Amino acid sequence: MPTPKIELIYEKTCPNINAARQQIAQACNQVGIKADWQEWEVSASDAPEHIHGYGSPTILVNGQDVCGDMTTGDDYCCRVYSNAQATLKGVPAVNDIVQAIHATPEKKFQPVGTGHTGPRGSSE
Repeated sequence: MPTPKIELIYEKTCPNINAARQQIAQACNQVGIKADWQEWEVSASDAPEHIHGYGSPTILVNGQDVCGDMTTGDDYCCRVYSNAQATLKGVPAVNDIVQAIHATPEKKFQPVGTGHTGPRGSSE
């Protein structure tokens, strides 16, 4: 399976950044793809325009929010997710990420090793 473009959008004081990273890694492992993603801190000077307006943390797969388009218009707000037990969590469920990876049309996937994949927080 080609590797989709995965992006983690966060605000630097967010307490859920590491948990979001763990969820992405687990989802990639379940799908059988390399755990490779781009991270964007919303206040960074090189943050692209398309990442603004999402709460922290937000995970995009090929430009699509894994839990639906939940833009708030505010870069500096927390985001919570409901899970199967109807409780709120600070990160999306691994299954939501897995479903987003599977739901994305293959033609949009960016195979590993093509394009720019700089270090975390770098621009594309």
